[in-house]
Amino acid sequence: MNHIAFFFLAESNLLTWLIPVIVGILCLCAGGALGMYIHKYVRDKKIGTTKAEAQAIVDNANIEAKALKKEAILEAREEAHKLKQEHDRQVREKNQELQRQENRLNQKEEALDKKEEIVLKKIDQLDIQQKHISSQQNELNKRQQELEKSSERIEAELERVASLTKEEAKQILIESITSDARKDAAGLVRKIEAEAKETAEIKAREIVSMAIQRCASDQVSETTITTVPLPSDDMKGRLIGREGRNIRALENATGVELIIDDTPEVVILSGFDPVRRQIARITIEKLIADGRIHPARIEEMVEKVKRDMDITIKDAGEAASFDTGVFGLHPELIKLLGRLKYRTSYGQNVLNHSIEVSYIAGIIASELGLDVNLAKRGALLHDIGKAVDQEVEGTHMQIGGDLAKKYKESKEVVNCILSHHGDVEPMTMEAVIVAAADAVSGARPGARRESIENYVKRLERLEEIANSFEGVQKTYAVQAGREIRIMVKPEVVNDETTVLLAHDIAKKIESELEYPGQIKVNVIRETRSVDYAK
Repeated sequence: MNHIAFFFLAESNLLTWLIPVIVGILCLCAGGALGMYIHKYVRDKKIGTTKAEAQAIVDNANIEAKALKKEAILEAREEAHKLKQEHDRQVREKNQELQRQENRLNQKEEALDKKEEIVLKKIDQLDIQQKHISSQQNELNKRQQELEKSSERIEAELERVASLTKEEAKQILIESITSDARKDAAGLVRKIEAEAKETAEIKAREIVSMAIQRCASDQVSETTITTVPLPSDDMKGRLIGREGRNIRALENATGVELIIDDTPEVVILSGFDPVRRQIARITIEKLIADGRIHPARIEEMVEKVKRDMDITIKDAGEAASFDTGVFGLHPELIKLLGRLKYRTSYGQNVLNHSIEVSYIAGIIASELGLDVNLAKRGALLHDIGKAVDQEVEGTHMQIGGDLAKKYKESKEVVNCILSHHGDVEPMTMEAVIVAAADAVSGARPGARRESIENYVKRLERLEEIANSFEGVQKTYAVQAGREIRIMVKPEVVNDETTVLLAHDIAKKIESELEYPGQIKVNVIRETRSVDYAK
């Protein structure tokens, strides 16, 4: 019984324990199922919300895209309109430029037509002149033949009257002239012997000889060309420039001709004016060192060199005054004295000649016990007029005397200047000494060369003739006087009248100047327009 009661009691306890467990498990299952349902419901609700938000974003993006598309289309249309306006403006400008070029071409064509008409007229005139010259030549030939026949008749008549042949008469004349020459030579020899016996002449010869020996100047003559060394032959091409523009600018600015030949690493400057050659030489050297070689730079450098040349001229005058011991000269006389450094007379440098004459005159005056300072001062200034004789009318003695008076030199110095070639009577012994020293300096061997002086005077006269015409701005004689280049003022001389101007200058040269060969008259008219971008 006890066992059965224990069994029922145990079974009752087990049920009591299992029922809550089972209820708990069922609750757990129900809660899990309910949780899964709630989770699925929340998840589905979130997914729906997210889809709605995504659709709203997509809709907003589509709206903004449509707005941006419209804005881009408007901007593109506006840009296209601007490009079209710019294109139309450029087309209008090009059309205007083409129209202007067409107008200029038409004007040039009209000018060429006018020039052609003038040339044709000149050719017709030349043909008429040629025919006239031919007829005159025929007439001259006839007269020449008549003169020859007349001369033969006269000679025959003279032979008949004198009973002498032509050769016999010539022989008698030669014998008569020879006899007279011998008589004159004998008289001259006797005179020289008598003068040589006089002590004064011997003393004078000794003094002059000693002065020359103590002076000991170089025997040199100025030439009309200058050579400029180049660092390489490639520099020749740069000096010439594209289509020759650099060499033309340099020649026009300096008035010196550049000769560029096969001589390696050398260019030659040709011109009768030593100042122009010096300016051209220094300009080329500075351009080579600078490296920038073009027309504008060339003109700028030439102007700078000219300013520097003024300083050099002043320094040369001061050096000459210091070397000779002549002090107290007026500053303007110092400048004029320095200009003589680039002036030549018969191939002799005038400044060196003046210094040499000052030395010789001072030595002679010292030996004779005269005023050495006066002699040296008058000798140094005796050729001062040659510094401006190309600009002022009159002889260099008259010009020099006027300059000395203007700058308060004494009357004794003025007389030395005026009398050194014998045009004015010397007032003092110092003036006589200056004239003698000038003759000694000019007569020594190698001091002077006649052909150079004549050549320079001819070229100066050539430039003077061209400068006498109205509208001429600058004139340069080049190629040893075989060509003259004339720059005219474009506002005064037009293209048509340049032909007539060249013809008139050529005719005046033919009538007033003697020269070998022919001279090319080259008239250049150039118009420049300059503006500055600010």
